[in-house]
Amino acid sequence: MKKQEDTTLRNARYFWGALLGFTIVLILDTITGFGITSAIIKLVVPGKVISLKEPADHPIILPLRKEDVKIPPTINDPYDDLRALVDGEVPEIYKHIIINKHHLDVPSNPTMMEFLNLTEDKYVTSLEKFQNRISQHEMYPEDDWIVQRVLHNLAELNFYELYEKSGGTQFKMIVKYEHGYRALFKPMRFARDQQAAPNHYYYNDYERHNGEIASYHLDKILGFRRAIPMIGRKINLTSEMLPLVDDELAQTFYISPSGRVCFTGVCDVFCDTSHGICGDPYMLEGSFAAFLPRHKNATRKVWRHPWRRSYSKRRMVEWEWNDNFCDKVKQIFPYSEGRRMLDLMDMAVYDFLIGNLDRHHYETFKAFNTNETFTIHLDQGRSFGLPFHDELTILLPLKQCCMIRKSTLKTLLDFHKGPIKMSDALKESLKSDPLEPILWEPHYEALDRRNVIILEYVRNCLKVDDDKK
Repeated sequence: MKKQEDTTLRNARYFWGALLGFTIVLILDTITGFGITSAIIKLVVPGKVISLKEPADHPIILPLRKEDVKIPPTINDPYDDLRALVDGEVPEIYKHIIINKHHLDVPSNPTMMEFLNLTEDKYVTSLEKFQNRISQHEMYPEDDWIVQRVLHNLAELNFYELYEKSGGTQFKMIVKYEHGYRALFKPMRFARDQQAAPNHYYYNDYERHNGEIASYHLDKILGFRRAIPMIGRKINLTSEMLPLVDDELAQTFYISPSGRVCFTGVCDVFCDTSHGICGDPYMLEGSFAAFLPRHKNATRKVWRHPWRRSYSKRRMVEWEWNDNFCDKVKQIFPYSEGRRMLDLMDMAVYDFLIGNLDRHHYETFKAFNTNETFTIHLDQGRSFGLPFHDELTILLPLKQCCMIRKSTLKTLLDFHKGPIKMSDALKESLKSDPLEPILWEPHYEALDRRNVIILEYVRNCLKVDDDKK
C-alpha cells in the first residue's frame, strides 16, 4: 500500500513539474518570440499556425508577394494577345481558362414577381417595383428607369422612423420613409483622402459610406449589376434624426469640444466617444442602400466564402498556403456545377478593384435555382481605403483557379485600351450622386493600375497552361 502511495506521489510530482516547466517556457517564449510554443501547439492543434517571429522572406499577412506575378513596367501594353482571344472564338486549348458562358445568354430569366406569381396594384411604389423585378440573373436590367426613381426618392423623401440596426461591429441604421420606402443608412466616418491605417487589420477599419456608393457604381459599369442600388445624402442630425430615434440612441447624442453634433450609437465595438459620429457641424453625410424584398419567399441564403480570411492575427487558412485549393473547391456543391465559380471569379476581380478584403460571406436569393442565380455584391463598406497599395491576395481565387468569363475579360480589355478608361467611366457615373465628388483622385488611378494587374494574371494563366503541355 505504501509503495502504491509513493508511486502516486512521484507521478504527481512529475506532472506538476512538467506543468511548471511548460509554463516557464511559455512565458520566456512570449517575451522572446522564438516560436517554441507555436511548434508544440502545431503538433496538437490542427491548422496552419505561424509563430510570432517569422523569417523576413515569409510574411505573416501576405503569403503572396508582388514578385510572384510580374507586373508589366508600363500601363501602355495593349494586350493584343488577350484581345485576339475575346474578339474571336476562344481556341480549344484555352476554353477552360477563358470561358464563354454568360448568364444573360440563358433565355429564361424570370423576375421575382414572375417566379413567385406576385401581382401589383396601382399604388405600388417604385421601390416595390424594383424589388419585384429582381431577376434570376441580375439585380436590375441595364439602364433601368425604376432604379433611378428609387435612388431619387431615397435622396429626397422625408424620414418617417429611424432605428439602429442590431448586429455587426459598426453603427448602421434602418431608415423608414413616407410612402413605405426603406433604406439602410451608413454614416460618414472618414474624409475622402483619409487612408486606412497601415498597421490596422481589415476587420479593424471603419466602413466608408463613399466606398459603398462608389462600389455600386463600379459594379454597374462593369456590367455585373449584382450590387444593391446606393445613393448618398446629407441629413440634419438635429431636425431629421434626433426627433425620430428612440430614447436609448438619443441619450448617446452630445456636443463635441469643437461644437459639432455627435452621437455614438449602441453597437458592440465602435460605439463610444472615442469613435463618435459627428456632423459638420450638424449635417452628416451617409450612404443609403435600397431595401431588398422582405416577404418570406424572397429570403436570402448566406454562404461562407471559400476564400474567406481567418480573421486572426496568427492563423492562416488553407487557401493562403495551398496553391491547389481551387481543385478542392470545384468538387464541392455548389461550385461543382452551374455559374457559381464564375461568379466568384467576377467577385474576386470586383473586390480587387475596390480593395475589399472583407468578403467573408456572400448571399443568393433562395427563390431562384441555387446554381443558376447571381451572387449578391453586398456590403462593400471596407473598400477604397488604400489607393497606393494593391492587395494581391484578393486575386488568389483567380490565380489558383485560372478561369474567367470571356465577357468579364472583354470588359476589362475595353476599359484598358479605351477610349474610355475605367477610372473615367466611374468618375462620370458618380457625377449623378448628390455627394459628388465621391472618391479621392488616387483611387481612380488605382483602378486603371489594378486593371492591368488583373490582365497580367490572366496572361500568366495562359503561359502557365502552355508550360504544362
